[in-house]
Amino acid sequence: CQTVGNFSLSVTLPLFIVIVLQKGLKENFADAQVSVVDCPDLTQEPFNFPAKGICGKPRIADVGGVPYLIPVVQKEKVYDLNTVAKDIELPGAFILGAGAASSKILGVNAELIPIVQTKSEKKPAVNGSYIAQINPADKGCLLEKYSSKYTDCEFGLLANLYASEGQPGKVIEVKANGRTGELNFVSCLRQILEKHYGEKPVGMGGTFIIQKGKAKIHIMPPEFSACPLNTDEDVNNWLKFFEMKAPLICQPVIVSRDPGFDLRVEHTHCFSHHGEGGHYHQDTSPDSVQYLGYLLPAELLFRIDRPQETHLVGRD
Repeated sequence: CQTVGNFSLSVTLPLFIVIVLQKGLKENFADAQVSVVDCPDLTQEPFNFPAKGICGKPRIADVGGVPYLIPVVQKEKVYDLNTVAKDIELPGAFILGAGAASSKILGVNAELIPIVQTKSEKKPAVNGSYIAQINPADKGCLLEKYSSKYTDCEFGLLANLYASEGQPGKVIEVKANGRTGELNFVSCLRQILEKHYGEKPVGMGGTFIIQKGKAKIHIMPPEFSACPLNTDEDVNNWLKFFEMKAPLICQPVIVSRDPGFDLRVEHTHCFSHHGEGGHYHQDTSPDSVQYLGYLLPAELLFRIDRPQETHLVGRD
């Protein structure tokens, strides 16, 4: 039986969070503008999502966790996004985020970029997800549309998910250009929120585009490690790192502070229309980088199948 716990997040007025984010971003970027806007139609380029927006009962789910991947993989940990939607009390939810693909379905280990309109009583699921894996031919990145090969909505081991009704509405637009600080875009957003709201956890999700520049991205190898991965150094030696070029469409899930749920407080996966994608770490072209994001604070946080035995290795 997979346990589900939930927690009400601190929901702040968008106009207030705009002021907080703009002030903080200017400490890490040469130029930053934050405003409340109508969500662009996300069914259009460059997103091509199965839902128009990220509004309507926004919530975050942290499913499984890194301890199911390392030090030794637990392959039996398989989940379904349609079931997750019911667990978070939003059947038919539009889900974005970052997770691991099901090795039972793919036969190999891979990064999952979940983009799914889950099934409802009236409609079947629409899976717009991508998978990024190591290309066996040249050891580079192989990015594929999930639905080109598979018909399910499964994932494995872990995922950090932002869910909503997928409706249009008001969202927070974030523009940040020219990184002057050490923090990546997502870490910067999270730490601004943590610094301002302190003990009160604030969650956010949505999508952002790295419009210009390049980024450091990892993809997990196709084979799980035969040797236990006990340190961050072990994990980094096992992962495959790449420098990928813009534009990259990224799906962040952020919680400013862990309220005792053993969360992964930030996790972002990205895809592109030029065959590159994976797990976002940092832009590698600080002077020229341009970020454009559409985000929304979440109202609820759900913790599903929390690992009983845990550690803090491999959470970057």
